[in-house]
Amino acid sequence: MPDLTTMRRDYDEGSFSEDTLADTWLAQFRRWFDDAVAADLPEPNAMVLATADPDGAPDARVVLLKGLSEQGFVFVTNGASAKGAQLALDDRVALVFPWHALQRQVRVVGTAARLDDAESDALWDPRPRGAQLAAAATVQSSVVEGREDLVRAFRELDEQTPEGGLARPPSWGAYRVQPQRVEFWQGGHDRLHDRLRFERDDAEGGSWVVRRLAP
Repeated sequence: MPDLTTMRRDYDEGSFSEDTLADTWLAQFRRWFDDAVAADLPEPNAMVLATADPDGAPDARVVLLKGLSEQGFVFVTNGASAKGAQLALDDRVALVFPWHALQRQVRVVGTAARLDDAESDALWDPRPRGAQLAAAATVQSSVVEGREDLVRAFRELDEQTPEGGLARPPSWGAYRVQPQRVEFWQGGHDRLHDRLRFERDDAEGGSWVVRRLAP
């Protein structure tokens, strides 16, 4: 294993200023997301989702962004999973989009709410049959004896159901994170990083303000 204290790189992709910032967090996010796609980053829609367990301890995992609008960021999961149970108790979450190759990250703090059945169906129906089988045949986050049990449940459901799409399990659904803060981070030379944060100002009727943060 290499010496971790010497593992570093300089950030040289340029600065990020208020002059080039889009008018809204959504427009800025779309701009950076398009940059990530154009740079051929693997899974640019991958984001870290952080929740809290019943004791208040943090819990995090990577999920995929499945929808985006001025209302927020959409992802899907099984409501019976660990994160689904956590969201039912505490809707406060954080997201991170780590676009290392561009020396950028986007950080989001907000609240998550489950979407209605129609919106969940719209994201379930286009999924490949294999992905539907995996979601329907197992209970996410439950303890299993071994991988062979997962494969057996998958194959049994595959044999028991007709070809084509499966009905969406009631526990599987879409969630939307409504942002309270969206921070855009650009790595800077000599660690003078640029951090510009959109923050909802509830005292001003929910309008958004932009603040620059120290690195």
